Amino acid sequence: MDSLKPQDARSGRVPIRALGEQHRGRIASHLLALDGEDRYLRFGYSATDEQIQRYVDGLDFDRDDVFGIFNRKLELIAMAHLAFLPHEPESPAGAEFGVSVLKKARGRGYGSRLFERAVVHARNEGVELMFIHALSENTAMIKIARNGGATLERAGSETEAYLRLPPATLDSRVTEMLEEQVAQADYRLKRQAKNFLDFLATLQEMRRGGASPRGRSGR
Repeated sequence: MDSLKPQDARSGRVPIRALGEQHRGRIASHLLALDGEDRYLRFGYSATDEQIQRYVDGLDFDRDDVFGIFNRKLELIAMAHLAFLPHEPESPAGAEFGVSVLKKARGRGYGSRLFERAVVHARNEGVELMFIHALSENTAMIKIARNGGATLERAGSETEAYLRLPPATLDSRVTEMLEEQVAQADYRLKRQAKNFLDFLATLQEMRRGGASPRGRSGR
């Protein structure tokens, strides 16, 4: 059972932290845990394990931004990739949003919260247009875009959505800074709790195996 309850996501209190190079393994584990249908909806094709690993290996954390939600076991249960598009001098700055949520963590609004987090960050980075490219059958993604105020254009089996973002403000910058601080503190607490539980589990295994952590004599 995850430490975050459904109402946490709806009330906006779910901690979402920026991910970096040190999280590449957890990102891979998250995406590889998606079943065939979810991979098809997330990537637009039935991605194999090898293709997913190449995608993860190719993530450029200096160029793009990745956000995630962890449960108390430090399992990445939801993540979003904000890919910044090449900027032409006469065109508005743009970024593309993609998201995935593990089946066991759905129905809690995590996808929408990740979208909101990405929107705030994109604004603060000077992005003017946020894009979502999804298969038309990906109703969850389309709902996130529609509820976020995006304009949708359907072309057969695919749907394009775009959202025009307002300029950054002091409030948007402070909001992002505080959210990231809360998320990092939450992650540290979960990591400490997990380390402690892992330590207890190791002691229990040793006891069941007849070993003493202080040695054979028990002294």
